[in-house]
Amino acid sequence: MSFRKTYLTKPVFNWARGVLPTLSDTESEAITSGDVHFEAELFSGNPDWTMLRSMRAPRLTEEEQAFIDGLCREFCDILDEWDINTRTADLPPRAWDFLRENGFFGMIIPKEHGGLGFSAYAHSEVVRYISSHSVVGAVTVMVPNSLGPGELILQFGTEAQRQHWLPRLARGEELPAFGLTSEEAGSDASAMVDDGVVCKGKWKGKTVLGIRLNWSKRYITLAPVCTVLGLAFKLRDPDGLLGEQDEIGITCALVPTDLPGVEIGRRHLPSGSMFMNGPTSGKDVFIPVDHIIGGAEYAGRGWMMLMSALAAGRGISLPSLSAAGAALSAHTTGAYARIRKQFDLPIGLFGGVQEPMARIAAHAYTIDAGRRLTTAALDEGHKLAVISAIMKYHATTRMREAIGDAMDVHSGKAVIDGRLNYLQNHYRALPIGITVEGANIVTRTLIIFGQGAIRAHPYLLDEMQALSEPDPDKSLDAFDRHFWAHVGHSTRTFFRAWWTAWTGRGRVPENAGDVGPIYARLSRWSAAFAVTADMALLTLGGALKRKEMISGRLGDALSEMYLLAAVLKRWEDDGRHSEDLPLVRYAAETGFARIGRALDETIANLPARWVGWLLRPLLRPGAHGCGPTDDLTEACAMMIYHPSATRDRLIGQLHRAAEDSGPGRLATAYQQVVEAEPLAKRLRDLGTSLDKAREAGVLSDAEYDQLQRAEEAVQKVVAVDEFTPEELARLFPDLERAPDISVQKEVAE
Repeated sequence: MSFRKTYLTKPVFNWARGVLPTLSDTESEAITSGDVHFEAELFSGNPDWTMLRSMRAPRLTEEEQAFIDGLCREFCDILDEWDINTRTADLPPRAWDFLRENGFFGMIIPKEHGGLGFSAYAHSEVVRYISSHSVVGAVTVMVPNSLGPGELILQFGTEAQRQHWLPRLARGEELPAFGLTSEEAGSDASAMVDDGVVCKGKWKGKTVLGIRLNWSKRYITLAPVCTVLGLAFKLRDPDGLLGEQDEIGITCALVPTDLPGVEIGRRHLPSGSMFMNGPTSGKDVFIPVDHIIGGAEYAGRGWMMLMSALAAGRGISLPSLSAAGAALSAHTTGAYARIRKQFDLPIGLFGGVQEPMARIAAHAYTIDAGRRLTTAALDEGHKLAVISAIMKYHATTRMREAIGDAMDVHSGKAVIDGRLNYLQNHYRALPIGITVEGANIVTRTLIIFGQGAIRAHPYLLDEMQALSEPDPDKSLDAFDRHFWAHVGHSTRTFFRAWWTAWTGRGRVPENAGDVGPIYARLSRWSAAFAVTADMALLTLGGALKRKEMISGRLGDALSEMYLLAAVLKRWEDDGRHSEDLPLVRYAAETGFARIGRALDETIANLPARWVGWLLRPLLRPGAHGCGPTDDLTEACAMMIYHPSATRDRLIGQLHRAAEDSGPGRLATAYQQVVEAEPLAKRLRDLGTSLDKAREAGVLSDAEYDQLQRAEEAVQKVVAVDEFTPEELARLFPDLERAPDISVQKEVAE
């Protein structure tokens, strides 16, 4: 044994065994189930920007674009969200038939199995487009294409399962749901009490080896109408029919819902959004063992399967819905701020309104940038465990902020329910995205950095696996190799962080152009983050996972860096338009302020006080700037106020609503007000009214009519829904009829 290993490594090895958590086989399998991608570069403290910039920009094929332009538009035209949420509590039968007949439930299923075989980006674009019109429609489409039987069978199913189930799912003959959340377990899937026992039983008249299931799940989308339930449960084998292990662990299986003992049909009403969601339970339901997804050899590997498959829900579905919500907010708020006047000025010219407008624009740009980068990586074949968690949390959180800001700008217009309110359905549904696929609080404080530190750190996982090696000699050898590589890496990162913090000369890729300074600052913060994360791990060890506020802040810093990298990538992919730079710079200034604050607060709260004395002068975490300037905020707000190519790129493809709908009226008024602006300016300069200007000959009859039409269009937008007592009685059958005022007057007289 070498001197280094005996006198230097071994004491650290013994200390680390007591500090760092060891990994069980299940934990190791779950942690290593996903891939690492660009988050590992950010964790390294010296990101390779070539890797980011060389990624192929996501693009739709002609077939995929035609699907959105044609079938998605037709599907949205069928849906009346107000009618669904207030009268029918379901999609119309015609819509369900349309989805089945046109393959919407089989977007992710390969063509050889009868599906559409769409890319992750196309899948995302479809969900984004539908979400811009109907939350209910979008959720109905996205769930069968994300975490569920289809995704799990594709990744882990046996060939027989693929041949049997995938064509039926693609054609909509089978409608899937996935039962994960137990009644008392919530986000802690490992605490589920749903139970499966290996036994023998009758199946189609024969005695076969199978599983007797008992479960009680809630919050399951499509459960009330599904024909096949993907079920997660804890499998036990007390009689050793599968092997020697009694407690096998979390397992995923396919359960036809027409089996005796299966209960579906009851519904939840999630925030008033009437997509199909409800509880499901089963009592003594028997299925053959070959209904385990992947067959008997995948018994007990359900947690790994779920971690791998969650990338679809977290990385595609929810970010796509969030991107639509933010883009809709940008589109409608910019237009409304242009046409709505207060004190004889468009409200978009008030600085107090420009602040939320700028935030909305930047959120829309950033969420979509993250969505594009993430789907591009998914299309390269990566399983993005950490990045999908980043996107799930930050896309839904920023959507909530964007829609909240949009509500503030629209004010009274946005709080009156009815067909004309184009924000209310998205606002009402906000808590759903925040809650599902792992509650956001848990995602932020436990998953993003907790899993990211182990998975994306250059050496930590290798060190933990070395510590878990049962052979002491092999364990020490492996730890010695990885530990000293870690020391060398940390030393280089330490000096890089110090140098870049004081000089600002971070790594910049070639030909970075106008965004070179942003690359440099992002490289600087990557090094600062890597050093801070290492010091947190060094001083807290395994206790870090219980310091959730610290873990949450480190996760915030990692997330902001990923999203800023996505913003830089989007700007390049869009063609490096100088007109779009205010959006990029606003996102950067906001992100750098958040990163610096997160690291500053992390250092301040580390129990080892000497770490703060060391890192503050080294990293200068307080030198993070104060966010966007007022001039930049105004410029960013104007991106959605004025019609332009930048505005079109920012908003992307949304569903074009009917002309007399709320969004349709807004689009008409916006166009007419913009076109009539030269005439309106002439009136303002003269200080006269519309009628007086025509009488004085300042306006021609045609010009007068143009301004009149614009004013009438604005009034249609500003109008809100009103209901007669009879109309309210149809909405609320038990509502007592209002007293007849005319009768009261007669009595009084």
